[in-house]
Amino acid sequence: MKYFLFTFFTFLSFTIFASCSSDNTKPVEVDMDISTDILDVPQQGQDVTFTVKCNVDWTLSGTTDWCSASPTSGNGGTTTTVNVSIAANQTGADRDNILYISAANRTYTVIVNQLMSLVVDKTMYTVKPEGETIEVQLNSLGTPTVTSNANWITYIPYKREEQLSESFSIVPNVTGSKRTGTVSFALKGSEITISFEQEPAAVPAADATGMSSDAMTLAGKMIVGWNLGNSLESGGGETAWQNPLTTQELIDVVKAAGFDAVRIPCNWFNGYVEDNESCKIKPTWLARVKEVVDYCVGRDMYAILNIHYDGGWLEINPTYDMQEEVNRKQYLLWKQIADYFRDYDERLLFAGTNEVHIEGVYDNSRVTSENIAVQESFNQTFINAVRITGGRNAYRNLIVQSYNTNPDLALNKLTLPTDVIDNRIMLEVHCYDPWDYSGDIKFRYWGQPYADFGIPSFAQEDYFDALYGELKTKFVNNGTPIVLGEYGANRHSTTNQNMINSRAYYLEYVTRAAKKNGMVPFVWDNGGMGNGQDQFGLIERRKLEVYDQPAIDAIMRGAKE
Repeated sequence: MKYFLFTFFTFLSFTIFASCSSDNTKPVEVDMDISTDILDVPQQGQDVTFTVKCNVDWTLSGTTDWCSASPTSGNGGTTTTVNVSIAANQTGADRDNILYISAANRTYTVIVNQLMSLVVDKTMYTVKPEGETIEVQLNSLGTPTVTSNANWITYIPYKREEQLSESFSIVPNVTGSKRTGTVSFALKGSEITISFEQEPAAVPAADATGMSSDAMTLAGKMIVGWNLGNSLESGGGETAWQNPLTTQELIDVVKAAGFDAVRIPCNWFNGYVEDNESCKIKPTWLARVKEVVDYCVGRDMYAILNIHYDGGWLEINPTYDMQEEVNRKQYLLWKQIADYFRDYDERLLFAGTNEVHIEGVYDNSRVTSENIAVQESFNQTFINAVRITGGRNAYRNLIVQSYNTNPDLALNKLTLPTDVIDNRIMLEVHCYDPWDYSGDIKFRYWGQPYADFGIPSFAQEDYFDALYGELKTKFVNNGTPIVLGEYGANRHSTTNQNMINSRAYYLEYVTRAAKKNGMVPFVWDNGGMGNGQDQFGLIERRKLEVYDQPAIDAIMRGAKE
């Protein structure tokens, strides 16, 4: 009995010891080496590889219908190359997948990222012979690099934060033959090229008669200009803003005062079209504007004809949602205007717009890349519409504007439009700085000689020297002359000699600074004959005489010195 119990306990003890020894057996140490843990592949799909080296057998899982792998297992002690095949991504969105490599009790991952880089709706676009803006539906999450092999295709950039279209402005094809150009998009390792085909436009033959001066030459011929403000740009008729009808006698007074050029702000749509959809301008209005142009060129003066405020359809809508409609009207109107005035020689210039801006927003820091891009598309549409009319318009000097005709935005933001002829574009800016002197009546004096009377701290003499000098360096020195389309100062008094003298000093200094830096100044005159706000008048239009001789004398000193 004792022997049996001893044997039993001996067996039990051995069993327990053996069991404990088995539970504490050390697991297999996995030594896994994978060549990469992330695979980035482009939208169009790609076959890629990675290697697995492991000391024990392993298996791969996690494949999908668009992400396959082979082999899906490997033997320990060998290095295996895994081939991963990724299908093209047509989903319209980024996608990813995780491949799992398992060995013993360990699991490793390889992440497959397929970025939705580039998908276009089509790769060939047919462009109207007269030019147009083409929107390419580009499905991507990111901003591509865009390159073009043709200078007649202009990319209109803007910040893309989601799947949007990309816009291109195509100028009229006046070459006489069909042409093809390409644009390439590159993003996240992939590239797509699209093509534009454009038949030649049926353009009247170009006529260089009387059009020999390029932009720099013509700007050099002009001395100083005057604005026929608050007349033809009124939507309620030429006299709606309290000025009389323009006459030859008025223009004669302007010329006798020393001006050799007239800027004619003009309304073409608001009240002056027969039909809003076709934008057909009333023949009677075209004829009336022609009369005023003839008053100027008939006296051997230069004339600038523009599209001014027009009730705001153009001027206050530099947004993507309004871009197409505004450019439609811009094109239809300018093609009619250019057709009608085609036979005038180089003394007639066209200016595409006026002060395009978001209504009420004048702070440059609030201007967006969208606003800039859309406003510049208006410039391009203007160029396209005029050139397609042929004749002398094939050579006519055209004036485009910076955003809100702001000089600082011209320096820092402006991209000039593409033209089919070299050196026939001028730039227009306006400047009423400092506004609290020239526009408001917060200050009634300007300039260091009048500092004791109280002058604004901003925009004194050195400001104009620096600003206009920068404009000269960037534009004039590179072949683009500048039209200072509007400048001036309200009349603060007709009796206080110091105020009269300070205003004259301002007009002389600004005019001289402009001329010294290659700019053509056009002083603003709205016919206001009083004192205070909106009283810019220099010529008494009803009496047909000079109203403010000290101001005009100052302008002429600045212009001719």
